[in-house]
Amino acid sequence: MVHTSRFCTRGARRRLALAALFLNIQALGYASALRVSIPSSPPSNAQPLSPTLLSFSIEADRWPEWAGITERNEFTYNALHNYAALTGKPPSIRVGGDSADRTTWSPGVPLYEDTFPPFTALTPYPEATSVVVGDAYYALSRFLPRGTDMIWGINLGADNVTNAANIAGAIVRAFGSSAVRASGVVLRRLEVGNEPDIYNFTGLRTGDWTPEAYIEQWTANAGAVARVADIQGRNGSVTLQGASFGTQQFTPREVFNSGLLDSAPGRAISVISQHRYSVISSCNGTAVSLEDFMSKDAVRSNLTIFEDDIAAAKAEGLGYILGETNSAACHGSPAVSNTAGAALWAIDYVLQAATLGIQETYFHEGVGYTYNFFQPTFLNRSTTDGTPIDPPQPPHIQPLYYAGLVVNTLIGSSGVAKLVELSVDADNISGYAVFDNGRLVRAAFVNLQGWLSGSTGTRPSVHLDLDYFGEGMNEGKAVIVQRLQMQHADDLGGLTWAGRCFETSDALPIGEVIQERMAVSKGVDLLASDAIVVSFE
Repeated sequence: MVHTSRFCTRGARRRLALAALFLNIQALGYASALRVSIPSSPPSNAQPLSPTLLSFSIEADRWPEWAGITERNEFTYNALHNYAALTGKPPSIRVGGDSADRTTWSPGVPLYEDTFPPFTALTPYPEATSVVVGDAYYALSRFLPRGTDMIWGINLGADNVTNAANIAGAIVRAFGSSAVRASGVVLRRLEVGNEPDIYNFTGLRTGDWTPEAYIEQWTANAGAVARVADIQGRNGSVTLQGASFGTQQFTPREVFNSGLLDSAPGRAISVISQHRYSVISSCNGTAVSLEDFMSKDAVRSNLTIFEDDIAAAKAEGLGYILGETNSAACHGSPAVSNTAGAALWAIDYVLQAATLGIQETYFHEGVGYTYNFFQPTFLNRSTTDGTPIDPPQPPHIQPLYYAGLVVNTLIGSSGVAKLVELSVDADNISGYAVFDNGRLVRAAFVNLQGWLSGSTGTRPSVHLDLDYFGEGMNEGKAVIVQRLQMQHADDLGGLTWAGRCFETSDALPIGEVIQERMAVSKGVDLLASDAIVVSFE
C-alpha cells in the first residue's frame, strides 16, 4: 500500500538538514547551556500518569463520520491505534459538545439526521442546530479500537426528562448488543448536559440561571438517566460525570456547597469535568499571536485557575478531568491551532495539567475544525475560510497529532508511571520526568521559543546538562534521545517524530525510527521550537 504524502517527502529532506545542524551545533559549541537536576526517584509531589492522559472529545453531530457508518473509519482507527501502541491503551473518547444538547432520540430514525446552519468564512464547519438519532447511532461505538473507554453526552439543554431517559436507553441497548460487546469498547460514564453554566448565554435558558436552578434540573434528568442505565453509585462499572462547566460562571466548589452531590444521581458522580480553551477571542475572528500562545507562562496561567476545583473534587473522593479542551475556542484559530507550534504547546499543556492532578485532557474534535489533531473524512471547503476545495481534501494528519505521540512515548506502557515537573531556569523551556516503579525512566523537554518562517539568523539552541546520577556519577551512563522536529513553528505540516512522518494517506507512519544514543555526561541539545524525550538506560 502506498501511503506517502508531500509533507512526508519534504520531512525526509528536513531530517537530513536538521541532523546536519545538530552536528554543527555539537562541533562548534553553538548553544547556550543550562543545568537541569533530575531526581532519580519520584518526589512526594509526583502525580500518577494515566495512559489516556491525552484523550478526545468528539462533537456529537459529526460522530458517525469519525467512527464510520457501515464499517469502521480506517483513518480514525489507525490514528487512534498509533497512540494505543505507545501506552497499551487507546485514548478515551467522549461524544458530546454543544450538539449533544440539541440531540433527540427517535425510534423512527435508522441512524441520524442532522440539520446544519449555513457556513461562513469565520465558521466554515458550523455545529448542527438539530440532531435526531436512533439506536444505531450509539452502536457505531463498535468501530473504535478494542479497549476504548467511552463517555456519552445526554441532552440537558432541552430539559426533557423523557428524551434524556430515551437517549440513556439507546446507549444501554447499544453497549449491551453483541456487536459492541465483541468490539471490546466499554461505556464508562454518562454526562448529562454540556456547559450548563452558560445556558443563559447560549440561549438554552432565560432569566435568572443559578447553580440552584441547574442542580434542580440536572437532578431530575440525571435521575431518570441513572434509573434507565441502572447506575447505583460512583463505584459501579458505569457512573455519571458531573459539572462539565464551560467557564467559571459556576464552579464545582459552588455546586458542591449547593447540594449537587446530595441526591441519588449526585452520589453516582465519579468524575468532575471542566472545560478550557486557552484563547477565547478566536470566536470573533480576532488574530492571535502564535508566539504569545506558545508561551510557558500562558500555558500555566490557563491551568492554575482550576487548582481549587481539583482540590475540592479530590476532597470529595472524585476524579477530575478537562472533559473538553483545545487551543482556541470556536473550532480554533487559523495560523495558530493548525501549526507545528501548537503541537509544542499541547505537549507542555497536557503534561502541566497532569502535574496539577488532572487525570485526563479531552481535546475537542469535529469535522473541518482548525484545531483537529486529524481530519477523519474528506473536506470540500477550507477549514480556515470556507473557500471551496476541488477536488476534496482527503483525511489527513494535522500538526497537533504529533503532541500525542510525544506525550504517549513519555508515559510508556507500564501503567504505573508517575510525573513531576523539572525546574528549568529558562522562560520558554519546560521539562518533565517520568518514573516507573520508583525509578527514573524518561524525561521530556520542550523548547517553546518560536522559530518562525520569517525568523532570520541562526536558529537558537540550548544545551542541557542533565544532572541525574549525581556529582561524579555521569561518566559511562547513556541516554537515548528521540526528537520532535519541524522546520518552523508556523509550518502547517512536515513534522517528524523520532524520524518518522505520520502525514500519510492512512495515518500509518513512514520512515526509519531515529534514536540518538549518547553519554549523559555530554548532555543534549534542543533547538528553538523542538521537543525531545530522553530515555535513561
